[in-house]
Amino acid sequence: MTDITSIDMNSQDGEGLLDFLQGLIFDMLLVTDGRTTDLLETLLDEKMLITVIRQEQINEVHADLLGESSGAPYYIRESILISDKSRFIVSHNIAVVYSKNVPLTLFEKIAHKQEGIGKSISTIGLQSFRKVLDSGLKSGEEAVDLFQKPIQLRFPDLCKKVPYKRYSIYFGLKPGIQMLEYFNPDVVIHRLRQVSSS
Repeated sequence: MTDITSIDMNSQDGEGLLDFLQGLIFDMLLVTDGRTTDLLETLLDEKMLITVIRQEQINEVHADLLGESSGAPYYIRESILISDKSRFIVSHNIAVVYSKNVPLTLFEKIAHKQEGIGKSISTIGLQSFRKVLDSGLKSGEEAVDLFQKPIQLRFPDLCKKVPYKRYSIYFGLKPGIQMLEYFNPDVVIHRLRQVSSS
């Protein structure tokens, strides 16, 4: 049996295999209603670290654009997920938090900006479920935030379509958080390079 790390990814066979692996992994990432961070940590065999780019309260006009308006404070958080050892940027994420629909213990953890939202939910042991609203591929120029405003993705040398997933996280009957995750399209090839160099 051929060792996958010995295949030349620039050859026709290598490109076909790479396309297959990328399709398989991104299909799993885009359809799962579980924690994508767990899948990414398993794929890269590294812990994921969060870097919060911005986190601020937004006004109710923005909340209306998302179909939520209850008078409670709303917060937007933009972050990137980076692999611990190789410092590879894995995903670029935008979240809108509806404070009224989020348990206080989780809201406090989010406010401290020290770990990802999914990890915080898991650490606290909260019951939640996720509903995938949209997923697919976009070019870097097509990337928008949750308010349909253009954003600059933090992936270097971006020349491929970017897989993305938009979903809501529920802690009760109403969504508490809306998330939009853009995944680095080179995550699979990055992992293959790691394996072949070890």
